[in-house]
Parts: sequence; C-alpha cells; structure tokens
Amino acid sequence: MAKTLVLGSSEGTPVPFLRGILTRSLQDAGLPFIQAYDLSSTVREDLSDTAEITTKKLREKVIKHLKKEHGEEAIERYRVSLHPHAPILVRYEDGETIPFSRGYHLRYLEAISLPHDEALSVTTKMYDHLMAKQASVVSAKHLGELTYRCLYQDRGFGPAVARRYLLWTQFLRSGRPLVLLIGGTAGCGKSTIATELANRLDIVRMQSTDGLREVMRMMLPERLVPVLHTSSFRAWEALPESGRNTDRDTELAVGFRAQAELLAVPCEAVIQRAIRERVSMILEGVHVHPLLLDRVPEGSDAIVVPILLATLKPDQLRARIRGRGNKVPQRRSARYLDNFDAIWRLQSYLLSEADKAKITIIPNEDKEKVIQEVMRTTIEYISQEFSPDPNEVFKCDPENHSESDK
Repeated sequence: MAKTLVLGSSEGTPVPFLRGILTRSLQDAGLPFIQAYDLSSTVREDLSDTAEITTKKLREKVIKHLKKEHGEEAIERYRVSLHPHAPILVRYEDGETIPFSRGYHLRYLEAISLPHDEALSVTTKMYDHLMAKQASVVSAKHLGELTYRCLYQDRGFGPAVARRYLLWTQFLRSGRPLVLLIGGTAGCGKSTIATELANRLDIVRMQSTDGLREVMRMMLPERLVPVLHTSSFRAWEALPESGRNTDRDTELAVGFRAQAELLAVPCEAVIQRAIRERVSMILEGVHVHPLLLDRVPEGSDAIVVPILLATLKPDQLRARIRGRGNKVPQRRSARYLDNFDAIWRLQSYLLSEADKAKITIIPNEDKEKVIQEVMRTTIEYISQEFSPDPNEVFKCDPENHSESDK
C-alpha cells in the first residue's frame, strides 16, 4: 500500500500518513487502544487510493468515522485535543520535562485494572483541576499524589483502588522488570491479549513461542528432531514407538511436553536477557508451561507473572479459531478445526498443569475483562514484594512542587 502524504502539517512540508500517529491521537481523545487502532485502520483503507490529502480533509474523515461509530462526545474530545491550550509540563526527578499527556495518564490508570470509562473520568478530572489552577508546571510526584488522593476520596474507587495505584507507582519507580508469561491453547486469544497489554503497559519487548519454534526448526532439521516440526497438539505423532501410549490423553500430553521442553531453552534465553537488561517483556504461546518458572534465575528481582488463558466453551473456541482464520488467512483455520478434538484435550491438560502449579487461569470471554483481570493479578504479585507508604512514594521537594499550589 503506497503512503498517503498529508499536506498542511505544522512543519510546512508533506508528511506520510501514519496509522500509529492517528491511533495515539485518538487515544489522547479518550478512545481505548483497540477502538483507536481499528478506526485508524479504517481511515488508512479509505486512503489506499489517495496520494495526497490536506490535514483539514483528513480530520473531517476521522470525525465522520467517529460520528458513525462513537458519537458526538467522542468528536468533541477529538476536536479539543486538536486545539490544546498551552501545555501543562510534567517535570520528572531526572530533570526531564514533557507535556502532560491525557492518553498516557489514562493508560496508567487502566494498568491498575480500571475500566476505560472510569479511568477516563479520573484523567479528565485531573486535567480540569490543573487547568482551573492555571498550572504550567507540575512535578511527576505531585501529579501522582493528586491522582492518588482523587482515587482515595472518590466513593466509586476508595482505598483499595488507591492502593493499587500506589503499588503500581512504586513498582515502576523501582526499575524492576516485569515478565508476563501468557499461555493457552491454539485460538484462545493469547496474541490479541498480549498486544493490548503491551500497549497499555508500554512494553516494547514481546515474544511468541511460535516464533522461537520457527527459528529452532531452521536450525534443527526434521530428521534430527521430528517432534519440533509438528503442531503442539500433534507432537505425539513424532514420538518413537517406544514413547507411545494407549491412552490418547497421556500420549498427547507426553508429545506436548517433549516439544515444550525443547522450547524451554530459547524461552529461558529471552527471559534471562530481559532480566539482565532490566527490560519488561511479554512471552506468549502455547509452550508457556509452568516448567518455565523453574528457569527464572535465582536471586532475580523481576516480577514474574504467569497466566493461563482459556476458552471454556467448545463452540466459543471453534468460533475464535474460525475468526482468526478470516482475519489472518495464513493461520489456516481449517487445519485447526480438523484437529479441534486434540486442541480441546490439550487445553484440558494445560488447565490441569496450571491448577497444580497454582497459576492464575483466566477465561477469555470478554477482552476488556480479561485485560483487567490480568492487571489485577499483576498487582497482586507486585503487592507480595512492595508495601507502599503514600508519604514516601509522593514525598516532594518543595522547590519542585506545582505551580498549581501557588
């Protein structure tokens, strides 16, 4: 698809239309990531045969889609975001000063498991408060303190939600890496959930076990390691006759385990590198097995959160598999549907393994609820390592406080 040039930019020169930029702009206007991304994708498709478009026409096109899909309130927020007042600057402890971003503040609140609408209401309240005080500069700690007080004092949220915010803030300031391990059988929505989590948590390092398996297949030919060159739910077919079992479930589990143990080596490598570099990451895939927890380096200060996604209704899982085949034809949904019985039995095995290892199991019936549950689980893991005191977390230097206090 050829790039469409946008004319009339603030730089005075044509710039390429970028879906990511529009997505961020729509998020700043209050849209959830998936809705912002989908609308941006629709606009990009509309522009597929357009070589050039003015900024004014582009905004009109965006507003047209907003009106159709999200209503007048979303349009008003978008218009306001296009004509901001003088920016409120946020000053960080290292001296860096950047404009206050409602989109970033919103995602921060979503990270503590607040639903989008509730997070948006708090962000709007914070922004309106700073504007009413005619604040020009606010310290990051004071902004955090204001948000904490808002959550604590609001009857709709209260101390429990405020404490989650406090825990998340202290964790982020600690510099410790977060490693999310998201497992589940084919078609349960691992990639979709992982992508949404990466966006909300600003995690740039995401790895699938399918990708690692492809690399290993290139390095190790099928004649040497046949169990690596088949699907996880059919790995048992590559076992030697001596490894076969008359019980179908046991046979399937042994085959999967053999493949998962091979993948554990590169999985361990990417986890260890992230921990060594102190970078948060998400590892997702069917091969994310409880045995990976034994491969996290001893003494590491990383917060490692294992999650198993599950689709507990057969018809729902079939529908998901068909759906991903329609969206990404290369996923060959027909092959998965032909082997649905094996996929379903593999999920039963994964559920049993997760239960024995006391790993959180989250049914994937509603994407937004799944994201909130993953974040709530993450905060629970963080709470085992931190005991935050608001007076310590938000202790501010009086000389670096807020213009809003003057």
